[in-house]
Amino acid sequence: MTVQPRPSTPTAGPLDALLPAEMARKAEDTGVRKARADATSVFVLATLAGAFIALGAIFSLTAMAGSMTVTDAAGGITHVALPYGVTRLLGGLAFSLGLILVVIAGAELFTGNVLLVMAWASRRITMPAVLRNWAIVFAGNLVGSLGIVALAFGAGWYRTGGGAVGLAALVLAQGKVEHTFLEALAGGILCNALVCLAVWLTYSARTTTDRILAIVPPIAAFVAAGFEHSVANMFFLPMAMAIRLFAPASFWTATGASAASYAEVDLGAMVANLVPVTIGNIIGGAAIVAGVYWFVYLRKAA
Repeated sequence: MTVQPRPSTPTAGPLDALLPAEMARKAEDTGVRKARADATSVFVLATLAGAFIALGAIFSLTAMAGSMTVTDAAGGITHVALPYGVTRLLGGLAFSLGLILVVIAGAELFTGNVLLVMAWASRRITMPAVLRNWAIVFAGNLVGSLGIVALAFGAGWYRTGGGAVGLAALVLAQGKVEHTFLEALAGGILCNALVCLAVWLTYSARTTTDRILAIVPPIAAFVAAGFEHSVANMFFLPMAMAIRLFAPASFWTATGASAASYAEVDLGAMVANLVPVTIGNIIGGAAIVAGVYWFVYLRKAA
């Protein structure tokens, strides 16, 4: 009697998604490549990423404008067009444009680069190399964000919708500067857990469509929930400051608001927000995503 050999297990096809263990190795290799890139290229790509996230923020504010509940402290107007949750969902879906551009077009985003700690934990790169990358990318993200602030303000974007877009920017920024240190820290942790999960999911993708579909739900979730993203805040807060300081009287007349109502949105408040949010972003990405997946899939090899 002839014994038939057991059929071999079929191998994964070229279009099959990568499994988590393979994703972890890909994340580690990506971290090594990013850490070893030359500073000039990293800075240019980081500037692009800051601009991309700012464009996503512009899309998000435009989508939410006029559908936000707004009450001016001086007794201004109130807009209610859609339920709060629906408005935030629309804003989140629109904001996804930013990370889609970063991942598909190619750019260096500080919050996503927190995943470099996987390569560091495996001893393939040093901590100084990680910190060097983060510093360059953070600076580049800020430059790109401020560049879009200048262009958007110069284009009069904030005056569209009868000033509703600019008013939405002011209200959003006011809410951010009112957070306590611990609130901003916790919001930063939750935000970058979702952002890094979005980036992590793209490591499983084989096609551009896969990447886009993997990005949208986590990004829409953090925006809808109102969590804090350091690079997004590099646009939201300076944009609101520019409107408060330089918008003409016609804008305030059209919206029924007043610059004095948003006096708290200033440079000091921006720094006070970015410090805890940035710390929270590092904790959220490094501990909740990078640390967990490194421990499960890479620690034995390390």
